[in-house]
Amino acid sequence: MSDENQPDASAQSNADASVGPQDGNSQDPILRTPSLRKRMACWLYEGMLLFGVVFIAGYLFGTLSQTKHAMNNRHGLQAFLFLVFAIYFTWLWSKGQTLAMKTWHIRILDKDGLPVSQARALARYALSWVWFLPPMVIAWPFNLPAAEVAVLVFGWVLVWALLSRFQSRRQYWHDVWAGTQLVDVQKKP
Repeated sequence: MSDENQPDASAQSNADASVGPQDGNSQDPILRTPSLRKRMACWLYEGMLLFGVVFIAGYLFGTLSQTKHAMNNRHGLQAFLFLVFAIYFTWLWSKGQTLAMKTWHIRILDKDGLPVSQARALARYALSWVWFLPPMVIAWPFNLPAAEVAVLVFGWVLVWALLSRFQSRRQYWHDVWAGTQLVDVQKKP
């Protein structure tokens, strides 16, 4: 068999080669957790990018369901967006990065430093709702105005982000529970 049919090992991207344990040890010094500031900047940028996903998905849902008013079929739209987000994040996390993560040089790996499976990415998606659900569940029985709910959500997001400082590798707790980790793939000068 000729060497022409063999894949070239040097064709692997530099980002992939710079991440991941060489000896199977997850404590490899290459796997650095990004700073909280960098992770939150990525989180905010991801939120901005999701406006486009929401717009396209909302338009598609409204067209296919022939919804004439935004408040009609609201729960159906929410369920549809939940599924669209699940597909978006599960697919991109299983590939290693979302666009925001690429921009901020952050990659998602499992706890052993290997690429994330789709099942693990889906588990991370479900667990990541801890960013929003607790304050929304607390606010729901009180019928609080939207501005007060926004303050509660913002406060909880801040608390949840700061709680990562109490984790030994400074990972978010939903990443620990899902068996994933965020790593910095910024190339050193």
